[in-house]
Amino acid sequence: METTVGIVGGGPAGLLLARLLHARGVACVVLESRDRGYVERRQRAGILEQGTVDVLRACGAGERMDREGLVHDGIELRFDGRAYRVDLPTLTGGRRVTVYAQTEVVRDLISLQLAEGPPLLFDATVTAVEGADTARPVVHYRRDGVDARLDCDYVVGCDGFHGVTRTVPPPAARRVVERGYPYSWFGILADVPPSSDELVYAHSPRGFALASMRSPHVSRLYFQVPNGTDPADWSDTEIWAELASRFETVGDWRLRTGPITARSVLPMRSSVTEPMRHGRLFLAGDAAHIVPPTGAKGLNLAVADVVELARAFGRLHDDGSPDLLDAYSATRLRAVWRAEHFSHFMTSTLHLAPDQDPFATRLQLAQLHRIADSRHAAAELAENYAGFAPPDPLAG
Repeated sequence: METTVGIVGGGPAGLLLARLLHARGVACVVLESRDRGYVERRQRAGILEQGTVDVLRACGAGERMDREGLVHDGIELRFDGRAYRVDLPTLTGGRRVTVYAQTEVVRDLISLQLAEGPPLLFDATVTAVEGADTARPVVHYRRDGVDARLDCDYVVGCDGFHGVTRTVPPPAARRVVERGYPYSWFGILADVPPSSDELVYAHSPRGFALASMRSPHVSRLYFQVPNGTDPADWSDTEIWAELASRFETVGDWRLRTGPITARSVLPMRSSVTEPMRHGRLFLAGDAAHIVPPTGAKGLNLAVADVVELARAFGRLHDDGSPDLLDAYSATRLRAVWRAEHFSHFMTSTLHLAPDQDPFATRLQLAQLHRIADSRHAAAELAENYAGFAPPDPLAG
């Protein structure tokens, strides 16, 4: 096959980019190593910034999201026996967030892609990308036991941290800046209505906890655990007791409990690959950067990446100008590092490090009290959490 843009990876970033390129008249092909069922079941983030919601609507993928997504006007910080609500619209000029699982975003985009978009090939395992620094890169892949190739003008890597494209640039041409964290998230899905109408972020003497949801009837909850924790070592009773202790606060709020249907442990790390371009290869989403989940930035950063790429390829298609493509890496890295900073701030403020001394804990509480007592501090958090609207992907 031949195409203008070869997209490696059929997750939300690759699928959305294909949708946006199709709208701009730019030919593309998506290669995804997994089968459709696996991709649609892959559990990831569920918080969509206002800008992400607007982009999904603009590309025709917003109908079910608008019907089933849960719009949130705030989040709650719980600490030192206190509960403080951050009102997002008031502090950001009207921006909100929407709870709509990544699995549902992917299902919507796949349906659109298969119905009216450019080719989407599942079970197409990319084995190599050659000629990224030439005028005609080649993506080699294997499908149905047969080796094949996709000749492109450009390649976009949306295949995640462990994908092929991130390591295509030689070591001398890339730099990976990373940070690990000495704790993980123990996450559960439970068949019980959420205990709160909005997300609750808790700092407690026992560590961090987050109360979230997937729907009005399904709760998604997390709590901080040591790295290497085995989910099987915790009984359901122990999980609920630990969560209840971490969310404890003044007032009559109670944690709702129910059958736990899934459990997993999520290691946490930060990583940025610089630059996000090598010749005619561009990196987007997790292939370029990883953030800890505390700030709810991962999926939204990926959307902003592909919006910028869609604008850049659209400009090139319309008038032959490569200016936006040439600026892509520098433009996105500024935003990526802003998101890394916010995600690290949320993580380091809400979690307890192993053997953390009382001085460090008091500093965390001082920061949280400042957010609750200062409109300026609360607005800073709200603006970063709700996100900044990306440019119109369908505009010039």
